[in-house]
Amino acid sequence: MLFSSLIFLFAFLPIVLFLYYTVFRKSIKLQNLLLLIASIFFYAWGEPKFVFVMMASILMNYVWALLVDRHKRYKKRIVALAVVANLGLLFIFKYLNFAVSNIDHFFGNILPQTDIVLPIGISFFTFQAMSYVIDVYRGDTKVQKNILYVALYISFFPQLIAGPIVRYTDIESKLDVRNVSFDDFSSGTKNFLIGLSKKVIIANNLAMITDAAFNSVEDGYLSVCFAWLGAIAYALQIYFDFDGYSEMAIGLGKMFGFQFPENFIYPYRARSIHEFWKYNHISLCT
Repeated sequence: MLFSSLIFLFAFLPIVLFLYYTVFRKSIKLQNLLLLIASIFFYAWGEPKFVFVMMASILMNYVWALLVDRHKRYKKRIVALAVVANLGLLFIFKYLNFAVSNIDHFFGNILPQTDIVLPIGISFFTFQAMSYVIDVYRGDTKVQKNILYVALYISFFPQLIAGPIVRYTDIESKLDVRNVSFDDFSSGTKNFLIGLSKKVIIANNLAMITDAAFNSVEDGYLSVCFAWLGAIAYALQIYFDFDGYSEMAIGLGKMFGFQFPENFIYPYRARSIHEFWKYNHISLCT
């Protein structure tokens, strides 16, 4: 389910907001439970089987954090294993097909080709889950013994599939106490609508130019001018796509009482590669 889809805009989001502010408004624990159930449903909408991958990541990192906190003498080894386990999960689902196909290309068909389907958002929830364990290791946050809180942190639908990558310290206090004023909600609505406009009006229309340029390359009829136009359109499409989703996520977070960090601050104004990555996908770089 995408933020720009009709089912999200006119069914999922209104229903969750209505329940959040009416039926469950008197208990923050029930609100957390509602958000957790809604997040799991949101993720399961496209590919239900991949919910189990996300659940495995949640359980795995919940246990790693407990072990880091309980066995301080061995915490370096434990956090190293946690990082390897997380990156291993990411490698299997995201890069194993690529690795096997390249090995077979250079050394003959020595390995059977894998056809593993990529779960949507796996990079975001993997890095987010891993950051929680690392923060516990560093002492930046206390270990969370309530697995439902860890599950909500990792699976929270506003930032689940496209970021920003939120650290546990960013939302830790909001899991127990949060209040949403009218100004917060209206500000969140404004962020969401601006992000939706960037995605639907700008990025989606730029994608048509980009697709035409790539198709022209395949057909062998790409002119120099159209090549430049396609390259510029692609650069802007990527920016407005990711920035649009990030701003929608920030807006949705405000609607439910959470504050997410900015993820893009005009990266194309940068005068160097180093400066570019200071403003582009800030949560990942941080």
